[in-house]
Amino acid sequence: MQPTKIAIIPARGGSKRIPRKNIRNFCGKPMIAWSIETAQASGCFDEIIVSTDDEEIAATARQWGAKTPFMRPAELSDDYTGTVPVIAHAITWHQQHREPLSLACCLYATAPMLLPSDLQRGLELLIQSGANYALSVTSYAFPIQRSLYLNNANRLEMFHPEQRNSRSQDLIPAYHDAGQFYWGEVTAWLAGTPLLSNAAAPVIMPRHRVQDIDTLEDWERAEWMFKALRSEES
Repeated sequence: MQPTKIAIIPARGGSKRIPRKNIRNFCGKPMIAWSIETAQASGCFDEIIVSTDDEEIAATARQWGAKTPFMRPAELSDDYTGTVPVIAHAITWHQQHREPLSLACCLYATAPMLLPSDLQRGLELLIQSGANYALSVTSYAFPIQRSLYLNNANRLEMFHPEQRNSRSQDLIPAYHDAGQFYWGEVTAWLAGTPLLSNAAAPVIMPRHRVQDIDTLEDWERAEWMFKALRSEES
């Protein structure tokens, strides 16, 4: 018997920097609709659930084919609640009211450039690697070992001055969380295992399909990127 797999899309209503971000129109659809459709097209999931505290977001999610079987409690809907407790809450609800789960994927509502094949790669990697999580990452465009900061005198300092004369090609490549999806074993979610740790295997994404969407400037950049990608496909 195949393990039951669900997608959980966290989408609270209290976005401050971009109000109503999760259901704001993005290139012709509510932002969350892109994530729901990608999850559907991947064929990876037995159920797609949106975890929200907001009735309008819930209604929009249902309109695009996701389920909203519960409303997220207020104590998990503030600015300080991390991803793992939100996913653990959804898993716990599902196992208490539906059926046992083996695998769950957190899919962010703001991932319009994600492809169904990315989710498929993540699932395959999670199963084959023996890791607790498989999550989307992308590489930094510049070696972080040669990064700079401004000191108190507003002058440049190196974070790692010992690397001042190192060649870029000799430095270890660095990656960061792409903020798109996290496949995980249910036991890891419920245990609170950190996502960014050696419990995770990387699903490497190309930089041209990764964009945080936290400010209006981010939003505009993401729309340009999205339109460019769609133009290449047509």
